[in-house]
Amino acid sequence: MPKKSLAPIEHISTPSAPKPGGHYSQAAAWGDLVYVSGQLPGRTDGSSTADLPFEAQARQAIANLLATLAAAGSGPDHTLKVTAYIVGIDHWTSFNQVYAELFGQACPARAVVPVPALHHGYLIEIEAVAVREAMSPS
Repeated sequence: MPKKSLAPIEHISTPSAPKPGGHYSQAAAWGDLVYVSGQLPGRTDGSSTADLPFEAQARQAIANLLATLAAAGSGPDHTLKVTAYIVGIDHWTSFNQVYAELFGQACPARAVVPVPALHHGYLIEIEAVAVREAMSPS
């Protein structure tokens, strides 16, 4: 029996979100599934927002997530699952307000995980799994 050939994994990259700080892609897609790596609230020019209030950091992290989804051919309405890591559960209400504003009517499955600390002193990191129209390999 011949071995099936799997479709290639596509590595998504966009200048509209910060470059990865390690050996990983901003997102990886396989067929119509998109996995967005954890997005910190850094700016595309590499500058930090760690000194800003939580709400500003949440807006930036979600903007980075949405930019990466867009580069993959997806968006909030096609997001299946979001996981947000926030420093301190006391930020949950603020996170929920910013998230609801930026995701609009989209209501993907979601987990908000309180953590003691994140890289570079940030207060939030957010990742997602989404779908898109399957793109043919180049």
